Amino acid sequence: MLRTFRIGGIHPPENKLSAGKKIITLTIPEQVVIPLGQHIGAPAQAVVKKGDPVKVGTLLGKSGGFVSAHIHSSVSGKVNKVDNAIDASGYMRPAIYIDVEGDEWEETIDRSEALKRECSLSPKEIIEKITEAGVVGLGGATFPTQVKLTPPPGYRAEILIINGVECEPYLTSDHSLMTEKGEQVLTGAVILMKAIGVTKAIIGIENNKPDAMVYLKDLAKKYPGIEIMPLKVQYPQGGEKQLIDAVIRRQVKSGALPISVGAVVQNVGTAYAVYEAVQKNKPLIERVVTVTGKGVANPSNFLARIGTPVRNLIEAVGGIPENTGKIIGGGPMMGKALVSAEVPVTKGSSGILILLREEAVRKPVYNCIRCAKCVTVCPMGLNPTLLMNVTEFANWKIAEKNYIVDCIECGSCSFTCPANRPLLDYIRLGKGKVMGVIRARKS
Repeated sequence: MLRTFRIGGIHPPENKLSAGKKIITLTIPEQVVIPLGQHIGAPAQAVVKKGDPVKVGTLLGKSGGFVSAHIHSSVSGKVNKVDNAIDASGYMRPAIYIDVEGDEWEETIDRSEALKRECSLSPKEIIEKITEAGVVGLGGATFPTQVKLTPPPGYRAEILIINGVECEPYLTSDHSLMTEKGEQVLTGAVILMKAIGVTKAIIGIENNKPDAMVYLKDLAKKYPGIEIMPLKVQYPQGGEKQLIDAVIRRQVKSGALPISVGAVVQNVGTAYAVYEAVQKNKPLIERVVTVTGKGVANPSNFLARIGTPVRNLIEAVGGIPENTGKIIGGGPMMGKALVSAEVPVTKGSSGILILLREEAVRKPVYNCIRCAKCVTVCPMGLNPTLLMNVTEFANWKIAEKNYIVDCIECGSCSFTCPANRPLLDYIRLGKGKVMGVIRARKS
């Protein structure tokens, strides 16, 4: 029997319309807009100014603290300006505008396609290379990778878990990466194992990706210590705590980190980026993005440079359908509606979903019927209807007491609610307020 996590979960329609599509390298745009905050933590600080020439891989911004990441140029050309730009959430954030001229790369980057398996670097040297390359978690959270690889005092990693689940409906960027860049992903996993000092890694893949499982299982025979584990299809299995429970049957306590149960979790895209950073000296300047939707003419997976306008990706699949209701950054469950198609691709851009008008319209909201379906499906064991109610009345004390900050914002509660109540919207608001209260109390 296939494993999965043991608390909650749902089965939304998969709609993997771009599954099996080869990764297409997107044409480089005439101008890129590269935000300085593409990760959890402090934004990077610009080290270039207007008029500066840059190459692909040139450092644009230095990390702004321990939990931060470097930002590099994804193109060659000239810095047009350092100014604010609108981000995926509609806020103006610091960014660097670069006018593209040619495609000249930093000489230190190895652009060959040849696989480089052997890594003689020490764990410290590996982490330094990952830091310099600005690698972050590519599963969506964008947590700086070097921080995850540096456990707090008193904690020790026992196992590396590679997240190949991609449970979010519609998205196939990780799936395509596993089937096309499997050797590089496995080599990246070996490098990560060495960095954290473990001898075992498990790559968890849901069983709706049989081609990826068969391919990686065959490749893994050459990589001692790496196991491919098929998992039952269940959302949100891509969540760190849910994946840990599914793979090693350990549950991370409230407020604790995965390292507290001996696990370090990295996305397959991150493993690939680590391979490129350590073995090829290549900073994180591009990523695979799924562009999809039921009305899209040709749903596809693209390798896109960071800073490319979302509009360019949409044009590459046939343009915006006439009856488009929303453009979502990410998948339908955890993604957010974009305010404009001009926002740039960032390190955390796993997908662009174009919803038809009839799909995007919210249904009428009714009173809660106390069915407890939201409680049943919550993968964190929370009471979503209670958390929505206390948020409505701004009762942050009760919200905190009932673990609102544990919410992973998966949307399972809203998806299953027969009364169409906007549970996640309110919980997300309440979670932000309670986290602010906690920060103020600590300071």
